Amino acid sequence: MTETGATLLLRDGFVLLGVGLVFVLLFRRLGLGATLGYLVAGAVVGPHVLGLVGDAEAKMGIAELGITLLLFIVGLELNPTRLWRLKQEIFGLGLIQVVICGFAITGVVWVGTHFSAAAAFALGLPLALSSTAQVLPMLQSVGRLRTPFGERAFSILLFQDLSIVPLITIVAALSRNPADANAPPGWLLATYTAGAVVGLVILGRFAIRPLFRLIGNLGEREMFVFAGLFTVIASAALMQALGLSTALGAFVAGVMLADSPYRHELEADVEPFRSILLGLFFLAIGMLLDLGAIAERPFFVIAMALALIATKATVMTGIGLAFRMKWRQALALGLLLSQGGEFGFVLFAQAQRGLLIAPAAASLFGAIITLSMATTPFLMRVTQRIRAEPMVAQGDRDGPEMDGANALVVGYGRFGQTVAQMLIAQGIPVTLIDNDIKMIDIASEFGATVYYGDGTRLDLLRQAGAREAELILFCIDGDQMEPGLIAGVHEAFPDSTIFVRAYDRRAVIKLRDAPVEYVVREVMESAVMMARRALASVSVGEQEIDRTETEYRRRDRERLHAQHESGDLRAAGDTMLTQDPRRAEGA
Repeated sequence: MTETGATLLLRDGFVLLGVGLVFVLLFRRLGLGATLGYLVAGAVVGPHVLGLVGDAEAKMGIAELGITLLLFIVGLELNPTRLWRLKQEIFGLGLIQVVICGFAITGVVWVGTHFSAAAAFALGLPLALSSTAQVLPMLQSVGRLRTPFGERAFSILLFQDLSIVPLITIVAALSRNPADANAPPGWLLATYTAGAVVGLVILGRFAIRPLFRLIGNLGEREMFVFAGLFTVIASAALMQALGLSTALGAFVAGVMLADSPYRHELEADVEPFRSILLGLFFLAIGMLLDLGAIAERPFFVIAMALALIATKATVMTGIGLAFRMKWRQALALGLLLSQGGEFGFVLFAQAQRGLLIAPAAASLFGAIITLSMATTPFLMRVTQRIRAEPMVAQGDRDGPEMDGANALVVGYGRFGQTVAQMLIAQGIPVTLIDNDIKMIDIASEFGATVYYGDGTRLDLLRQAGAREAELILFCIDGDQMEPGLIAGVHEAFPDSTIFVRAYDRRAVIKLRDAPVEYVVREVMESAVMMARRALASVSVGEQEIDRTETEYRRRDRERLHAQHESGDLRAAGDTMLTQDPRRAEGA
């Protein structure tokens, strides 16, 4: 790269990141979401307003990796247990929504534009998809992502994300581009697709998983991040080489690792790259919006955006009622999913390459998606009185079968195993995390699923479900728990009660000001139990043993309290039960 090229790259990066940061913070503050902030920021710095940054097409090529990583994370969410439990919502509710909304919006576009049927179809199907990047954060921020209502919305969004692959295939089949005339026939593409999927699954089972196991044994987190990105990009590149969808390759890569112990670690490691690249994707989309074409037909954009919202909200409300949802919940679901989505931009680009729509039409309908996204937060506020009944009543919440863990146990050694099994015995769902590959392998032999990762990392805890967890129990060997770490966990997950296994008295004293519900010394109770058995074996009576234990615990509490107050391990040393030297000599 020339010095001029490097300078331009740095300048463009500075401008894009700086302006994007300002607009995202502003739009977050206004409750409009980060997605809209990125789009507006891209439009402002793009060639049609300030012209501060150019070559949006090149940046789009890099930014589309964000979509690839998004599909990978979607695949990671599809572990077999969750997929089976939500099968009706995903493949029933989701399929019906995409099909009915797709055909309804196609009709609206055909009537409103007089485009050809193929062009209307290429525009209508993408508009049936909603914005995963906008809706999921909204649900998460109000604590409804893991409720039945939230899971219905998630299921629909998940099916929409999965449908991007067949939709790309449909748009490609409608292509009028002569360059596509030499493309392989559909049956051959289907064969390629099936073969590639099977090949990726086999590679995942016999090559990728052993690779992650090796890296886990080495304890090299940087190599784990490297290997995760390699897996995504290699899968996408394989699909691209076969003339197939890169999104499908990334999705299959995620699915083949969804039930592996490395799922949460991979999510935590890939998520920052996905967020950055997806933000860059929306910035590039904003730069590509032809504001001149939009300014020529502002009423058309507004009218089509309103028609899109009304059509999707009406259809989705009707589908919700058909699935026996209360009318308030059905209406809320319809309004929540009434906007266009980020995958619409991808499909519009595909339709443009296939000569189905002109660049001006792609810009117009990109603006329609953007405007529909802007209305969602306002719709949810304006209709709050209509939706006065809570989306999910407390009595309707799922119990222990809910996918979100009610407890996170960090460390699955001899201590964590006991804690986890007692929680499970009471029907409390538990997510287990450990970074010892050998322990994970041994646990799997006994039917326990332990996820690989460093459970002291906030990002990994978040991916593992700490936001919804009622209990977080650190059962880690050694003196690893620091007050700052506990304070960070409490601040990030204030609704979770924290328990800590401490190595010794020094560790307990160190955590005296930490926001912990209970700290237990790892050998305290087992040592008391051994002493009781020893006393019983030399014929000391049960009442006397109880009195001795009570006295020891009283003295220990007094000593620990004094040590807490002073921070001196030698404080209240006179409370210790020590043997008289003269008595020892007599013995």
